[in-house]
Amino acid sequence: MAATYEIPHTWEEPEALHELLNQIREQHSEANINRIRFAYFFAEEAHAGQVRSSGEPYITHPLAVAEILAELGMDDDSIVAGLLHDVLEDCPDCTPAKIAELFGQDVLDLIEGVTKLQMKAPSDGSARQRALAESNRAAESLRKMLLAMAKDVRVMVIKLADRLHNMRTLDSLQPERRTRIAAETADIYAPLAARLGIWQIKWQLEDLSFKHLHPKEFQEISERVAKSRTVREAELSEAILMLKERLQARGIKNAEVHGRPKHLFSIFNKIAKQGFAFEEILDLLAIRVILEHQDECYLALGIVHDLWVPMPGLFYDYIAKPKPNGYQSLHTKVVGPNGEPLEVQIRTREMHDVAEHGVAAHWTYKEGLKSDAAERFTHLREQLFDWSSDARTSSDFLRSLSTDLFSEQVFVFTPKGDVLDLPKDATPIDFAFRVHTDLGLRVVGAKVNGVMVPLGTTLKNGDIVELVTRNNAHPSLDWLEFAKSSHAKSKLRAYFRRRNKGENATRGRDALDKELRALGLDPKDFLGDEKLKAIAETQSDCQTSEDLLAKVGEGLVSVQSVVAKLRGVPQGKPVAADVIKTEKTREGKVTLVKGGIDNVMLRRAKCCDPLPGEEVVGYITRGRGIMLHRKVCPNAMNFLTSEPDRLVALDWPSDGSLYSVMLKIISVNRQGLLMDVSTIFGESKTNVSAAKIKTLPNQTAEIEVTIEVADVAQLNALMGKISQFQDVISILRMFGRTAAK
Repeated sequence: MAATYEIPHTWEEPEALHELLNQIREQHSEANINRIRFAYFFAEEAHAGQVRSSGEPYITHPLAVAEILAELGMDDDSIVAGLLHDVLEDCPDCTPAKIAELFGQDVLDLIEGVTKLQMKAPSDGSARQRALAESNRAAESLRKMLLAMAKDVRVMVIKLADRLHNMRTLDSLQPERRTRIAAETADIYAPLAARLGIWQIKWQLEDLSFKHLHPKEFQEISERVAKSRTVREAELSEAILMLKERLQARGIKNAEVHGRPKHLFSIFNKIAKQGFAFEEILDLLAIRVILEHQDECYLALGIVHDLWVPMPGLFYDYIAKPKPNGYQSLHTKVVGPNGEPLEVQIRTREMHDVAEHGVAAHWTYKEGLKSDAAERFTHLREQLFDWSSDARTSSDFLRSLSTDLFSEQVFVFTPKGDVLDLPKDATPIDFAFRVHTDLGLRVVGAKVNGVMVPLGTTLKNGDIVELVTRNNAHPSLDWLEFAKSSHAKSKLRAYFRRRNKGENATRGRDALDKELRALGLDPKDFLGDEKLKAIAETQSDCQTSEDLLAKVGEGLVSVQSVVAKLRGVPQGKPVAADVIKTEKTREGKVTLVKGGIDNVMLRRAKCCDPLPGEEVVGYITRGRGIMLHRKVCPNAMNFLTSEPDRLVALDWPSDGSLYSVMLKIISVNRQGLLMDVSTIFGESKTNVSAAKIKTLPNQTAEIEVTIEVADVAQLNALMGKISQFQDVISILRMFGRTAAK
């Protein structure tokens, strides 16, 4: 493979690349320098002629990304992928096969993990539709990247390095684009860096986002911090000198003691969100102590508390109880030498490396992620897979991320002492589903710190939670009110959808049974699992016979179309002999053709509200024309038994006229639910003639809406789109009613 890395002798190595390679040599003597140099050469050739918005050659960006990755101590494949991370997206001549051949499958997987999806916005759509398409593309790209990260955490490290350099060079973009990228960075990428423990990237992303989102406040806080730092510099130097002398006197010789800057976004957050005045922020003045051994940390803590008076309730031991991202340190606040609050952090060099570089610090250069770190990130991987499989739409996926991954957290313990991170205000139900889905479905009670508590109890930091389960227990809809994590809510919704699916499948089987019997056929000959499964595979979002039966029960698939397929009868041909076709069908007078009589009144029966495209029958009334019924309508079934001579089968094609139908949507109650549902109707140009929403104590909502559709195909498409919302538990077509009361 060495011959592959040959570079023309005429090519001159840039000074910046030379410095990068020297840095990598110092960090990892076993690094394949020729391979990294060739990756740069390949990227430079691929991006030839391309420039960034700033006017700089494009190659400056992947080189900067590689430099950030090298600072984090990442391996050859990561640095090579950093140099090549944009070639698949921006360089048509660079194919996946070529990348795999030259640099290996691992590098290709990393590059594909960070490559954005290519989804074009509709050119003829409205501004809102184009914006929605772009939002969906970004969300689906993020989902794709997070799933790649779940398989290989290096994907996210590369993406964070990419985003950091983009944020450093954001000034060259248009204001609207700057704001959008900064908001996305603050909402998604900075919290992801925090969850991976990469503090060095996290604080830079936060401060750079703050600069572009709130430029006035950024400037004001920057100036105040600079003045404060100047005033307090002497005090900080005095404190550092005092602590160094005391540590040396107690035999701790190799301690590093230095000031720790307070980052601007952190200050802004405390002022804007927590209501602090600038003067009230206690940790503007901070000292960090870095030692060789863990036992020295506790000795140093005693020295600090002996030297200065500790402030009550402001000591945290993250060494004994590390954060889920691996962060370890002792934190304490004391009254400093001049009476000002002083924060002191104490940790070992190894802990400091983990605190700054997070998951990257756990990376063994040749062997990958260390086993202890891999175990620590197992749950994060599980969460990523769960979010992706649970979320039905891009907005659902982003909502899950913001609720579970990026929200404020509470840390609780299992009876065995394992620490779990949950969203703020989480309850034992969230805890149960976090441990295991089966446990969540069987829980009946909980003990917090040894005391039985209701399942809706809010958990606090440090609580020890023990669950009480029963094998025959089942969740209640009330739990949706108690659950705070998207993970728990999605598992509960999935359970209720499955339960409803079973009920719908039973209804669907009964409907097929009745239809077959009405045709004089034995259902046993037609309703076998294999036959139903074969038909299910021809339907969208159907894989099993139960899927098909549930869709029939919900009204999303017509009974007649399934029966026709079971019998092998071509669709579109009526099963009855007497067929009356209409040239123009509407609620009023119609002209009947083929044996019909002109000006016969045709009405829709209110008991079943039939639609064009459905199998319908006409009941010849006494003096009121023909009443249209769905063929599966109970009244039509009764007429078939009592007055079969008065029934005729009709072929009712759509002619563009509109007919009212009522739907009932049962969903988890949340802000913006009605707007999301209305958006679907608006985008499909469906008129809503009446609507009402009712919220229930169990945190569910019932939306009854009357809409106007042209035929059953349009109705089924709308119901299918609405059912894709993660919060929707069920959607039903109602008969003989209207939403208006």
